[in-house]
Amino acid sequence: MTRKKVKLAYINNDSSRKATYKKRKKGLMKKVSELSTLCGVDACAIIYSPYDTQPEVYPSSAGVHRIVTKFKKMPEIEQSKKMVNQETFLKQKISKVSEQVKKLKKENRDKEMNRLLYGNLSGKMNLQGLTVTDLNDLTWLIDQNLKDINKRMEKIAKDTKSARMAAAAAAAATVPPLMNGEVKVNVAANSAATNINGHSGAMQRQRLRGDSNPQNQTNINNNNPMRFGGREVIFPLGNNNKNNWANNHFT
Repeated sequence: MTRKKVKLAYINNDSSRKATYKKRKKGLMKKVSELSTLCGVDACAIIYSPYDTQPEVYPSSAGVHRIVTKFKKMPEIEQSKKMVNQETFLKQKISKVSEQVKKLKKENRDKEMNRLLYGNLSGKMNLQGLTVTDLNDLTWLIDQNLKDINKRMEKIAKDTKSARMAAAAAAAATVPPLMNGEVKVNVAANSAATNINGHSGAMQRQRLRGDSNPQNQTNINNNNPMRFGGREVIFPLGNNNKNNWANNHFT
C-alpha cells in the first residue's frame, strides 16, 4: 500500500510537529551520510531546533568546521551560484508549473482539433460556427497530417526499392558468370550433333535395306552434298568413285 502524500505546509499541532521533526531529522542525517559515503564528496549538516539546546551537526563539529572553511575560501560568485532563497524558489516553481500548463493546453487543443477533423470526415460533425482561430488550427493540423503521410510513403518506397535491389543482388550472386553462355553453346552443340547423327542414321538404314529407289537415293545425296568452290555437287547414283570424278571435273 502506498504512503499517503503529505501536504507541504506548517504543522500546527505541536506534538505532531515534534514527532515529524525527529523523524525527518533522522532521515536527513542518513541521506547526508549516504551521499558522502557513496559519492565520496564533502557534505555536512547543521540543524538548529527549539527542542534542543545545542545544534545537531554531521559528521562532527571538526568536520563541519573544515567544510565551512573550505566553502568560505571560494569566490563569492561560486558560493552563491546554486543558492536560492524563498522568493527565487517560488519563481522557479511557478515557471515550471506554467510550462506544464502550456504543454497541457497544447495537447488538449490538438485532441480537440483531431476530434473535430475526424468527426467532420465521418459526417457526424460540421465546420459551421467555427471561429477563425479554430479554422487556422484545423488547417495546421491537416497540413501536419499530410506531411506525415508523405514521409511515410517516401520511407515505404525507399524500403521497397532497397529490398528489390538486395533481392536482385542475391539472385545474381547465386548464378555463375558464364552459365548462360555455356548453356547456349552446349545446346547448339547438342543440336548440331543430333542433326548429323540423324542424317547419318537415315542413310545407313537405307543402305542396309538396299533401297534402290532413285528418288530416295537422290534425297540422301541432297542431304549430304559436296561443295567445291562455293558450288554444290551431287554425285550420280551408284558412283563409288566420287573422288576421281571430282578430280576430273574440278582440277
